[in-house]
Amino acid sequence: MKKIIAISSVVFLAAGCSNMSTTEQRTLSGASIGAAAGAVGTAIFHGNPIWGAVGGAAVGAASGYVYDSYEKEKQEQYNQGYKAGQSAGSGSSSTSK
Repeated sequence: MKKIIAISSVVFLAAGCSNMSTTEQRTLSGASIGAAAGAVGTAIFHGNPIWGAVGGAAVGAASGYVYDSYEKEKQEQYNQGYKAGQSAGSGSSSTSK
């Protein structure tokens, strides 16, 4: 019975994430990775895994959001450089005799 509940939970969680933006996906991914790492880390050092998961989720969510901002800024800079290259390249390709 526990296996059925676990599998159903995973399926429903995965289906619920299908309409998320990239920012939401990266933030949620960071939170889940952070929660798992925090829980395992505190369990190894004989702490309370619940508090480790909560702290890890907070740090992971913030990290995921910052990473998303970085990726969007990088893409915007690429687009600006690409447009500048296109506009500069189109003017120099014509030759006059």
